[in-house]
Amino acid sequence: MLLYTDVLTGDEMITDAFDLLEVDDIVYEKPGVELIWLPCTHRINTGGNASAEEAPEELMEGESQVNNVVHSFRLASTQFDKKSYLTYLKGYMKGIKAHLAETNPERVPAFEKAAAAFAKKVIGSFGDWEFYTGESMNPDGMVALLNYRADGTTPYFTLWKDGMKGVKI
Repeated sequence: MLLYTDVLTGDEMITDAFDLLEVDDIVYEKPGVELIWLPCTHRINTGGNASAEEAPEELMEGESQVNNVVHSFRLASTQFDKKSYLTYLKGYMKGIKAHLAETNPERVPAFEKAAAAFAKKVIGSFGDWEFYTGESMNPDGMVALLNYRADGTTPYFTLWKDGMKGVKI
C-alpha cells in the first residue's frame, strides 16, 4: 500500500487504499463518504449517503458526521476568498515547480500547462469548493479541494498529483 504525503510538508494526504482517479494528468480525485462517528466506541456507520427520498437520519448523542478523508488524515478546514486563494496557489505552484525541477525536470512543462488549466477550472467554480490543509496546517503545503458531484450530496476530494509522493507502508 502507498501512503501519499505532501512533498513540501510531509503531511499524510491519502492512501492508494482509496480509489484514486487521475484527472487531466494533474490531480487525483478521491470519492468521499460521509460517516457517522461515535468517539466513545469508534463505531462507524458506513451505510452510504442518505437517500434523497427518506428523511435524514438523526445523530445519536455523542455522534458526529465526518468525511472519511478529513477524519482519516486529520485534515483541517480552512477558508479562502478568491484573491487569497490565487495568492496561495501561486506560491504553492512555485514550490511544486522547484521540487519537480530537482526530482523530475522533464515533468515541469507538462505540470505548468496542466496546473494552469486546472486552476482556471477551480477559479471558475470557486464558490463550490471547500478547502482543507494537512495536519501540520503549514501554509506552504497542499490545500486539498472538496467539492460535490452534480447530485449535490456525493463529496469528492481533489489533490495535486505532483504535490504528493508515494511512500510504501
